[in-house]
This record gives sequence, C-alpha cells and structure tokens, in this order.
Amino acid sequence: MTAGSPRFTESTQGRLRRLNLATSLPPVVFAAVVLLYTDARTWWHFLVLAPGAVAAVVAFERWTANDLARVARPCLVVAAVVWPLGVLVTGSPNAYWGFCAVGSLAMREVRRRRKLALTGLFTYVAAVGVARLLVQRDDIGHVLVTYVLIPTVLTIVVTVLTIVGERFYDLIRELEQTREREAELAVVRERVRFASDLHDIQGHTLHVVKLKIALAQRLLTRDTERAEKELRETYALVSDTIAQTKELAYAQRRLNLTAEIENAKNLFEAAGIRVRVTRESEVDARVSELLGQVLRETTTNILRHAQATQVQITLTESGITIVNDGVTATSPPELRGLAALRQRVAGDGGELGVEQQQGRFRTAATFPAVRAGAERGDGR
Repeated sequence: MTAGSPRFTESTQGRLRRLNLATSLPPVVFAAVVLLYTDARTWWHFLVLAPGAVAAVVAFERWTANDLARVARPCLVVAAVVWPLGVLVTGSPNAYWGFCAVGSLAMREVRRRRKLALTGLFTYVAAVGVARLLVQRDDIGHVLVTYVLIPTVLTIVVTVLTIVGERFYDLIRELEQTREREAELAVVRERVRFASDLHDIQGHTLHVVKLKIALAQRLLTRDTERAEKELRETYALVSDTIAQTKELAYAQRRLNLTAEIENAKNLFEAAGIRVRVTRESEVDARVSELLGQVLRETTTNILRHAQATQVQITLTESGITIVNDGVTATSPPELRGLAALRQRVAGDGGELGVEQQQGRFRTAATFPAVRAGAERGDGR
C-alpha cells in the first residue's frame, strides 16, 4: 500500500466540516454569551437561559463532526423547554435562539415527513411567543413583533439556510462517491487487462496441450517415437507457459514505458485526477521496462488507496518520479506492492524510495549507474 491513505481516512466532507467548526464555532459561542449577558438580568435568569445556549453550541459542534443524531433529541428537548421559560419567566425575547439553532440542524436527521416537522418547528416558536400575552397584555403589538414575528421569521431563515448548506455537503458526498466508483472502475479495467494477458498466455497453450496429449495417446501403440516427441513438445510448452505466467504475475513482462504513461494518464483522468507529465529527457532503454513497472504499480496504488486530486509524473534519463496529493495519514503507509520492485531496482543498481511530506506522497525510482555511464560516455 502506498501513494496515499486508506479509504477510511478523513474525507473532503469531513475536512470541510472541521473547517466550518474552526471558523463558525467561535461566533456561535460569542453570540450565546452576548445573548445571555443581555437577557439574564439576575443569576437565576442565567440558570434558566444557559441550558438553551449550551444545547445550541453542543448541537453545532456535533453537527460539524457529523454526529448530530446522537445528541439531537436531548438538545432539542432542552432548547424547547428554555424557550417557554424565557418567554413566561425571564421575559427574554431571545430565548428561542437555542431551539432555533438545534431545530434547524436537527432537520437533516428527519428522513420522512420533513415538511410536517418544519411546520411543527415554526408553529412551536410562534405559539410559545404568543404565550407571552398571558403575562404582558399592555402592549400587544410589541409582544407580537418581539416574541412572535421576529423569532418565527429568523427561525425560518436560519432553517432554510441550514438546509441549503446541508445540501452542499450532500453534493460533496455524491462527488466523493462518484470519484470512488471511477477509481474502482479504473482498477477493474486494469484487472481486465491482466486477465486478458493471462488468457493470451494460457488459453492457446492449454488448447494445444490438449490436442498434443490426445495425439500422443493415439500414437502410443502405433508410433512410440512420434508419441514421445509430442510429449516432449508438450512438456516444453507447459514449462514455457509457466515461465510466462510467473513473469506476468510479478509484472516482469516487457513493458512499453510510453504506453504505460498513456495508460496511467487515462486511468487518472477517468478518476477525475489531474495529470501532468514532464519529460526532461529520454529514458535510458536499459531501465525503461523497470520504470514502467514502477509506474504501473504506483498508478494502481494511487487509484485504490489515495484521495488524490493531481499527479505529477517526471521522467529523466535515469529515473521516474511520481508525486500525488491527497495524503492525510501522519506516517508513511506500509509498502507491499512496491516491495518486490524495490528489490529488483536495487538488484539493477538503482534505488526505489518513497517520501511523505506536507500532504504529498513521492515515489521515485532512479538509476545513478545509468547516469554515470552516460556521463563517462560523453567524456570519451
């Protein structure tokens, strides 16, 4: 596993929620403190109103963590109790704020009859505000505006904005799922290509072996020498097929580096990943095949395990470097697929290394001996 992080690491949606938490929670807490300071004229007013503000802050923090369902109901109950207490006991026209915040966020958890739930949310805010007339009848217009109209309208606005914002996260989620499907499809295409190569190697051979064995059986009693020849050819054919299959399994078949680059580019673009290929010079023919194997393995790893948005492929005379973003793990991932290639590269006098830094993963295969040989040749 290399060139990125596992699928269960933090997604784009999760990073956006964390950013939202960092940028929006301080203003939310500040608003709660200001409202408490403004409306709580005595210490017991503070005790009555504080739970609603705390419920709003907790609900918002859990919403950014995508864990609102666990606390939505208790926070909503607390905020729903604070609003009538604020209206009837403390006289606070802003006690609805906690219920407004928790209720608007909780709407994302309502899967059925959402319109009915929205109607109930707005009706409750307005009905509790009207209850202020039970203790204040001297200025009905002021009561209707301060305790009914303003809280209800603001609750409607906040809820609509919250639902629209949640739709944005839904779109991000759908885009991530589409990207995962594209990456999986690209891996499937690679597997189909591998299966096609395997079929080319074994399909024809097995058919020929079947015919030769049948012929040898018929010749066994009539022409022993011919039957023995057919069996020797069958044995040689099977041995050759085993060798080719082993080469295929370990990615040792001769590869065309240019074709591998084009294939990698097509796979990345199909997965929605931007690709840039830089050729500083032509790759030495002696290492071209091995570099193609490194590129193929790295491409598969990026598609399967990374959350990359862009990939940079750089070719030099003596090596190849592949750099991708989308790394969220704090430590370099375990190398598996490239382990065997690392040994082969080292066996041919090269180096295969990986490096993770600042959210990027770098895979580089270089052959210093090739460069040194080229320089000596130039010197002569």
